[in-house]
Amino acid sequence: MPERDGQPERDGQPERDQQPGDVQLLGAFWRYEKALATNDLDTLDLLFAPGAGTIRGDAAGILVGHDAISGFRRGRGGVAARDILHVQVIDIADDAALVIAVTAPLTGGRGQQSQLWRREAGSWVVAAAHVSLPAPAVNPSIWRTVGTPLVVGAATGALAGETVAVKDLYDIEGFAVGAGIPAYLAESAPASGTSPAVASLLAAGASITGIAQTDEFAYSIAGRNPHYGTPPNPAVLGALPGGSSSGPASAVATGQASIGLGTDTAGSIRIPASYQGLWGLRSTHGAISMDRLVALAPTFDTVGWITRDPATLRAASQSSLDAAVQRAVEPRFAIAPALAVHVEPAVGDAFTAAVDRLDASEVDLGDIDELFLIFRTVQAAEAWRTHGTWIRAHPGALGADVAARFAFASTITAQQESAGRRALQDARARLEAVLGHRVLLVPSASSTAPSVGADAELIERTRQDTLRLTCIAGLTGRPALSVPLLGVPQPGALLPAPAGLCLVGPRFGDLALIGLAEDLTTAG
Repeated sequence: MPERDGQPERDGQPERDQQPGDVQLLGAFWRYEKALATNDLDTLDLLFAPGAGTIRGDAAGILVGHDAISGFRRGRGGVAARDILHVQVIDIADDAALVIAVTAPLTGGRGQQSQLWRREAGSWVVAAAHVSLPAPAVNPSIWRTVGTPLVVGAATGALAGETVAVKDLYDIEGFAVGAGIPAYLAESAPASGTSPAVASLLAAGASITGIAQTDEFAYSIAGRNPHYGTPPNPAVLGALPGGSSSGPASAVATGQASIGLGTDTAGSIRIPASYQGLWGLRSTHGAISMDRLVALAPTFDTVGWITRDPATLRAASQSSLDAAVQRAVEPRFAIAPALAVHVEPAVGDAFTAAVDRLDASEVDLGDIDELFLIFRTVQAAEAWRTHGTWIRAHPGALGADVAARFAFASTITAQQESAGRRALQDARARLEAVLGHRVLLVPSASSTAPSVGADAELIERTRQDTLRLTCIAGLTGRPALSVPLLGVPQPGALLPAPAGLCLVGPRFGDLALIGLAEDLTTAG
């Protein structure tokens, strides 16, 4: 097959004479490059072949179909500026050619893109594309700061050789806490000590790779941070990672750490684990010290871990949990049909298929909307008590979503909070009576990971539905484990999107839940 060198001139035209078809092809190529540089989505759509067979891939995954690729671009928000150093054209047929370009991002390094162009109805369009970019030394959307390692763990122990991404809420001696907010970080002094939850991992032999990003004050479950960016979700290209333990989850999912140390108030361990196909455990409320940790709502805040496999999760959990109070849990399962209305049909189908083989009894949890209102009221009141003074003193420091959440929190009156706490006590007693020693099975989230470009209304609706599922563990103080057992077909992708099956067990049954989940994953 003949090869043609397409070195560009400054005006973006081929350096030497080409055949008419060559000029048209390279003209289309440079038009595509200009559209990339200006994020001209309409032109990019026109230059990608229509239909379900068009393919685009990069290190994060593969998208199939013009519509899926277009949706990904609209959520991406443009690409980094770059130069094109070299263009090589390889003829395949009269109406098909492979174009390979060497790229130089202005941030440094070298990249490459390969495009299969096809001539249709007299115009050249991209039928398949693959992009390779230089990996950044540190991805600021995942990490606030990293080391090699940042803190060395004990020489021996059950976690020797493991690496930890610590959510930017925990004290690590010598480092300031930022809580996902640059203005907060700027005023924070280096910690004079280390949080017990971090110290336990270090004592067991794990080393701290770095401090990982979080949603602002951990008051979100999406995983978007307006200051540092959205961490990637390697399981679903162009999708949200889930929050607020978004940085630790993405660090684990991308292989940059083996343990993510996070927190879970309303699902901030379970949701990113579900979205990214990871194991995530919210510990029993009160089982682990929350000292030297930026709080959100202490009535519900818990420590949690995210890993890629159950063995690492068990080892991380055992390093921090008091074995003397851990209890056995029988494989007695319950499901709550009232929660089904808050789950997307595809996730509901996957959940039903997974639990149908179990002998799960149906339970009545009561009015789910009422339970969510109780949770929301107490959480908001405590969140404002924890951070309201700082927020008032720093107008404009928060992104719109979290700022709106705190604005609502500021409206909760003392009477509303008092009534909410009384209702919480009643709800907790009733839920415990209904569940007893059984393990409640629920989807970890109401949907698979939404697109980064999803509109605000969809994100908020997904959030509201998901919190109705996750608040049960918060109201009862029970441990909850998200297990990557469910898969949901996703349009425009070769692989299904992951979704978590969540086990909400009796208090102090944390370690037993991991054992039960392992049995579920190995059952025929």
